[in-house]
Amino acid sequence: MASRTLTPLRAASRRLHASVTPQSWTQCPVRTLVTASKPKQYAQPSSTASRPPPPTSKTTSKPTADTSSSSSPATTTARTPVPAVSGTPLPDAPPTPSPYAAEADGSGSGSGAPIDWTQSYHGLGVSAFSPEITAVLQAPINPDDVEVKPDGIIYLPEIKYRRILNAAFGPGAWGLAPRGQLMVHEKLVTREYALVVHGRFVAEARGEQQYFSEEGVSTAAEGCKSNALMRCCKDLGIASELWDPRYIRKFMKDYAVQHWVEHTTTKKRRQIWLRKDDEVRYPYKKT
Repeated sequence: MASRTLTPLRAASRRLHASVTPQSWTQCPVRTLVTASKPKQYAQPSSTASRPPPPTSKTTSKPTADTSSSSSPATTTARTPVPAVSGTPLPDAPPTPSPYAAEADGSGSGSGAPIDWTQSYHGLGVSAFSPEITAVLQAPINPDDVEVKPDGIIYLPEIKYRRILNAAFGPGAWGLAPRGQLMVHEKLVTREYALVVHGRFVAEARGEQQYFSEEGVSTAAEGCKSNALMRCCKDLGIASELWDPRYIRKFMKDYAVQHWVEHTTTKKRRQIWLRKDDEVRYPYKKT
């Protein structure tokens, strides 16, 4: 029974295959499917090498007459207008005359040229100092400030001269200007100095100082300067009593005394002078 039912089906399938040939397939029209929807964009991996460069937008700039109007107000900086230049330079300021500079010949014209104190006598004898300054310079010296050398010569230490000058003129208002080179002789150095006060020549003197070895030349040069200062101060009347014979004799009678002493090294004896309120010092001892 089953074989009888399958036989017609087989016959129908054969007739169907026989009717459809390859030629009939080729003659069939080809239909193209067109979709109106756009293809979906799928996310691609973030790789800088495979990522295409962004499209460059071509913009055409329009010419404008005022460039400041095209910029945004936030980025615009206000500019200060520059005044017009006349082209004529301003005149130089007049030089200020200095009271400490004048002609080297001592004319005092105040041209601003520095004074050569090695040769100049600028301001010598122009005017007197004030009465207040004169009182300080010519004040009587205190006997307690006077020293006595072993040979009987009295003197005022050079630091006392400097104190008197500072009290009269003020520190920085006076100075010693060398008038030549330091002359180094055998066991003696000398040099000439000028005392300058308030830009004026006051006095000059040659100082001297002994030395005993070449290592002591620099120290002797400083002593030479102090000796010149003491001699220059005579022209200002400072400690003028020390050059008065009557004052010297009176001072030696009232404040000095002679003693026999012995040298501690050579054992030689001699007489020396010293103040009555002083004592014998090394290298001597009292006998």
